[in-house]
Amino acid sequence: MPDTNADVRSIRRLEDARFLLGRGRYLEDIAAPTALAGHVLRSPHSHALIHRIDTVQAAALPGVQLIATAADLAADGLGHLPCMAAVKPLIVPPRPALAEGRVRHVGDPVAFVVADNADIAREAAELIEVDYEPLPSVVDGSAALAAEAPALWEQAPGNLAYHVQRGEHDAVQRALKEAAHIVEVEVMNNRVVVVPLEPRAGIARYDAASDVMDLELTGQGLHGIRRQLAEFVFKVPLDRIQLHAPDVGGGFGMKNFLYPEWVLLLWAARRLGRPVRWIADRAEEFVTGAQGRDIEARAKLALDATGRFLALDVAMVANLGAYLSGNGPGASVVAASTAQGGVYDIPAIAVDIRGALTNTVPVDAYRGAGKPEANYIIERAIEAAARAIGRDPADLRRQNLIAAFPHRTAMGMAIDSGGFGDNLEAAIQRADTASFETRRKASKEKGLLRGIGVACFLETSRGAPNEGAEVRFESDGTVTIAVGTESNGQGHETAFAQIAAQHLGLPIVAFRYVQADTRAVRSGAGHGGARSMHMGGAALVKAMDAALAKARQLAAHLLQATTDELDYKEGRFTVRGSDRAIDLATLAQSAGDPANLPDGMAPGTGLGEHVLNITDVFTFPSGCHVAEVEIDPETGAIRLVDYTAIDDYGRLINPMLTEGQVQGGVAQGIGQALMEHTVYDSQSGQLLSGSLMDYALPRADDLPSFDIALVERPTAANPLGVKGSGQAGCIGAPQTVMAAVLDALRTAGVQSLDMPATPARVWEALQAAKANP
Repeated sequence: MPDTNADVRSIRRLEDARFLLGRGRYLEDIAAPTALAGHVLRSPHSHALIHRIDTVQAAALPGVQLIATAADLAADGLGHLPCMAAVKPLIVPPRPALAEGRVRHVGDPVAFVVADNADIAREAAELIEVDYEPLPSVVDGSAALAAEAPALWEQAPGNLAYHVQRGEHDAVQRALKEAAHIVEVEVMNNRVVVVPLEPRAGIARYDAASDVMDLELTGQGLHGIRRQLAEFVFKVPLDRIQLHAPDVGGGFGMKNFLYPEWVLLLWAARRLGRPVRWIADRAEEFVTGAQGRDIEARAKLALDATGRFLALDVAMVANLGAYLSGNGPGASVVAASTAQGGVYDIPAIAVDIRGALTNTVPVDAYRGAGKPEANYIIERAIEAAARAIGRDPADLRRQNLIAAFPHRTAMGMAIDSGGFGDNLEAAIQRADTASFETRRKASKEKGLLRGIGVACFLETSRGAPNEGAEVRFESDGTVTIAVGTESNGQGHETAFAQIAAQHLGLPIVAFRYVQADTRAVRSGAGHGGARSMHMGGAALVKAMDAALAKARQLAAHLLQATTDELDYKEGRFTVRGSDRAIDLATLAQSAGDPANLPDGMAPGTGLGEHVLNITDVFTFPSGCHVAEVEIDPETGAIRLVDYTAIDDYGRLINPMLTEGQVQGGVAQGIGQALMEHTVYDSQSGQLLSGSLMDYALPRADDLPSFDIALVERPTAANPLGVKGSGQAGCIGAPQTVMAAVLDALRTAGVQSLDMPATPARVWEALQAAKANP
């Protein structure tokens, strides 16, 4: 386990200097003096017909430049926002940038106002008269699939977007019949509002001479968004649209996707021939930014008489919201399926997944995207099984962990390596579980309930397959590294430079990192799926290897030697046994003159290389976490006393950055377990938790000092030996915290509780247990 405080790889982030000095460049910092202001008029209803939109009075307001409705977009031939999820069969209802005849969730875009400034745009929006006919709504996934539920789309009978079955259903049914024990659990993975510090924003520009639309945005996955805009919405060649992002203040998945606002900005800029700016306020983000999770599951875990797992049968209902967001169904179907069963050797697994359309904000990938949901199911099932058969939960886990590698899971995932048993043993030892009863007794003497939870996790890290990277040698001696994955706070500017510096033997200050710009980065699939180091880092290594091979050929020619006679170290080629040498900077300059090139080296290409890393191989980060909580039975308040994590992310590029990623993910998982509660009114469909006054996020004083230890078990799945770390904390924390909460509550007679374990819910459960002992 590395000591992240002493490890020489743990250099501080290069990008922090400008952030700490106030030199970060976020969308709102960008000057656009000629830009007009955009404002979106949104539906106050969760479900309603639109009979009439009257914009006459609003359009007459001085300073208003444009008011658009769905009819205006249709007249220009704009297409709908696509859903790109690889789920079949899948019903994808149309998703226009502005509502066509009906609104389907509170916040649904109805009209777009462009004015000289934001105040005028807002005032004009208030003058638009919309004649709504409210309709019944449904906000719960299972309720939406019931026969009597209000219908959202004629294209999706019964509000069902998909019904997919994966795994070995016959084998599972046989195992259930033969099992000595069958434990059934019902769990709810509660919906979360994604709250990055920086809301979504964009500035659109149009160049009439080149007929190019340009969008600067707080987005991620820019190449994918650009392709969707070009192919599906504007129906223009790809080179007619350019996207680029400045610094992005957080995203956690929700900024990866195409939104109606990106369409509206580009359309308005092209229509008016002027830049148009839009910045969401926090209230807008609560009712329009993609939300996460919202999957209810019923699981049966079959065991033999000794406690060995035989089968896992899972039925899930995913609440997708009113529209299918860009990869919305992918999280619940594709991603979740890869992680079903977690780190356990379960011979047969079957999954039945239904996707429900409801009158809520669309759901999409949120940190972990399906893997937290899958791990939560198996870990909660194991807890229930241990209680049912009288086993220690940690011991039952130990008996069933995957121990031999490579291992192919019942869902077809080929796990190349891991130390699941070692993670468990290290975690329980580090957390001192052996003396827990002494601590529980001390808490009881203070009138508090104390509980401990031990849980494991398996991440299936890859995200989108394939990734590109480019190395360019500049005339000033610097080296540009352009990578198709994109950072929104993870520290890529530092980590990629560390990889390049080590590989090329140059000082880290010699590198300039470029990302999130379709004008400067040839290809990319963005971040997501904890893929950046595994996919992008590997692409960068391959690009550097290709550049070094070209440089070696040129060096041999200029030094009058063979390539085999050359040694390379610290950015210089040296002819072995002589003083003849040449450095990369000189070679890069020489490559610009065709007279210097050897036969076979094409002129005009320089030493730079772009590589598309073609791979669909997963990595498997894993770990074991332990949490301890104290609960005040008088108020239901929970205090998270201790949190221990033993995690394996393969080879570490920068252990300090990795630990920071884990801490952030764990904090978000704790937030979901204890406080984050997205509440819609079941009758009106209104979002009741529509602001930070009503939606609780974890603060520093809600969290303990994390005890995180990182184990390095490199994988052979990529040249760097890395496994993704960005999502793992969010995957491991919810079940760990809930196991601790339930362990404490069982001493007071409470047997079950869903996330989030808010004080009110805990208190109500304790009162119910008292009333029905």
